[in-house]
Amino acid sequence: MKEPGKTTELFRKILLSIDITFHIVAAFLLLVACGFILFNASLNILEPSRASMIAMINDVLLSLIILELLWTVIRFLKKQKFILAPFLAIGIIAAVRRILLIEAQTSAMAHTPVEKLYEIGLSAVVILILMAAHYLSVKAQKLEEKA
Repeated sequence: MKEPGKTTELFRKILLSIDITFHIVAAFLLLVACGFILFNASLNILEPSRASMIAMINDVLLSLIILELLWTVIRFLKKQKFILAPFLAIGIIAAVRRILLIEAQTSAMAHTPVEKLYEIGLSAVVILILMAAHYLSVKAQKLEEKA
């Protein structure tokens, strides 16, 4: 009869192998998605217009978000220490992307809806908070290295 500890260890190894496999599949799918988005963005150059350039900028920023997520998965697969900076960068890029998109949508309007202005303001506040969090994260990391 097997010892309970050996069964538990075998089960843990199986789960870890499945986890790593899923992370590899997720990384591959993120890469494929990024490739399709960048390909779609490059098609906008063929018919340049205001709308297509806005779509291109939106797609490029979305691909940057996906690449930041990919680097997080790669860090996990390399068994590196978790860091907060990529997630803060993703948040900042997403908020900037939203501001640019709203700005582009409302720039052709005669009157900008107040809701859009609130959304831009909220996104700007989110960026400031994420930048402060990044600053604090870097400071904490430096203090941790000194200790």
